[in-house]
Amino acid sequence: MAGSGLAHLRDDDDVVLSVRNLTVEYAGRGSERVFAVSDVSLDARRGETIGLVGESGCGKSSVAKAIMQLPAPTAGSVVVDGSNIVGLRASALRGHRRTLQMIFQDPISSLNPLRKVKDIIAEGLRIQGGVSKADVDKRTRDMIERVGLDPDTAPDRRPHEFSGGQCQRISIARAMILDPEIVICDEPVSALDVSVQAQIINLLEEMKQRYRLTMVFIAHDLAVVKNVSDRVVVMYLGKVCEVAGSDDLFTSPVHPYTRALIDSIPDPDPDAQVPSAVLSGDLPSPLNPPSGCRFRTSARPRRSSARPKNRRSVSCDRDISRHATSQSGWGEFPGAAIAPSSRRRQRRSGP
Repeated sequence: MAGSGLAHLRDDDDVVLSVRNLTVEYAGRGSERVFAVSDVSLDARRGETIGLVGESGCGKSSVAKAIMQLPAPTAGSVVVDGSNIVGLRASALRGHRRTLQMIFQDPISSLNPLRKVKDIIAEGLRIQGGVSKADVDKRTRDMIERVGLDPDTAPDRRPHEFSGGQCQRISIARAMILDPEIVICDEPVSALDVSVQAQIINLLEEMKQRYRLTMVFIAHDLAVVKNVSDRVVVMYLGKVCEVAGSDDLFTSPVHPYTRALIDSIPDPDPDAQVPSAVLSGDLPSPLNPPSGCRFRTSARPRRSSARPKNRRSVSCDRDISRHATSQSGWGEFPGAAIAPSSRRRQRRSGP
């Protein structure tokens, strides 16, 4: 099934986050439905960083918010440390908030402009309870210092008195104050200057090593994703195209959309050969997405419609969606690779 397989999921005790068949749909006009995320599955081991990439509108942020239950997904499961948090009541879900935290894309609008920094950071501790006021103040001050802000002047200031990079440090402190196991980073550096991006990436990496965090890292910058991720999930129009280790994905991409993304990375060499375009036409509408592989209407047709007799397979640690259609002049892309354990489930599917 295009972008809907489970073959790439790992079944071991070290998996702390398992997302299966996640579906997010929004109401449109009248009876219309927006298929933002369709049957997405991914998992993460303890201490692992999962990169989630794709162009704007592919459903990356919808996946992140659905994992956080902001709002809850239309269908599917989100298992955190063995517990499915989908459908939990607010009181029960609050207990999992300590384990699962999120850093939002816009560091300024994600902070309450009326509150002081010390109150923004300490809010999670106060909501969870069980911590004395003196301990809350001490932990807040320590966290402010740990993210690189002045613990003497920053606590009593408000967000508008800080730069974008400093506001993102405050957001990181707010997420880390509860000592979470999993942090969802929704494009945490896309709104920042290039020089500040490196500082925030280094800070996140330091936090990951210090607390042995598991991260889901969403970004447009493929170079950033390559450097920070252990495993990468490529999405297109609400579905998964390819899942692979970071090095494997960037050295030998298989799905044509993944190749198109990697070919789009600018090369500073003025004499470098520009690869031929892989994409054509407009992005299909999420109101009426194509059947089968959703990328098939945007990929360039092969010169020959004949299907390859021998298809190379990859290890079960890698999985790609099927790219096939019955239209004349189209076929499976050259060298199509399907994880062996998922071949039995291949069939065309709609949204």
